[in-house]
Amino acid sequence: MTLAIRPVRPDDHAAWQPLWAGYQRFYATAIPDATSALTWQRFLDPAEPMHAALAWRGDRAVGLVHHIFHRSCWTRGDYCYLQDLFVAEDARGEGAGAALIQHVYAAAEAAGASRVHWLTHETNDSAMQLYDRLAERSGFLQYRHLL
Repeated sequence: MTLAIRPVRPDDHAAWQPLWAGYQRFYATAIPDATSALTWQRFLDPAEPMHAALAWRGDRAVGLVHHIFHRSCWTRGDYCYLQDLFVAEDARGEGAGAALIQHVYAAAEAAGASRVHWLTHETNDSAMQLYDRLAERSGFLQYRHLL
């Protein structure tokens, strides 16, 4: 069955939510429901820099991607941060992850962004095999301080 990637629409919440929950389980975290509800509303607001798309096989959503545009001091064009990428476990290895990344590349190019970047956990070996085919490792390490 053909894979289709498209931005989320208001009636996609029921398809998006289980994938979002699966992403959180994968990273052993629990985002509060109020935060997830706000995030969903931001995806639907054209004034927001946050965007989401789903990968569909027929009438089933099998993957999600979230990306955010932000300014950079280094370039005239914005950067595009691919924040979240998740494919349902039973749909992995069928091209949905690569197609979702390519969707973000196309959206970033259309918006005049100069770069797409993302992070992954150092133990996410299977995802890194895909990422190494589609992008370059920057060599930078992330540091954080939670507030």
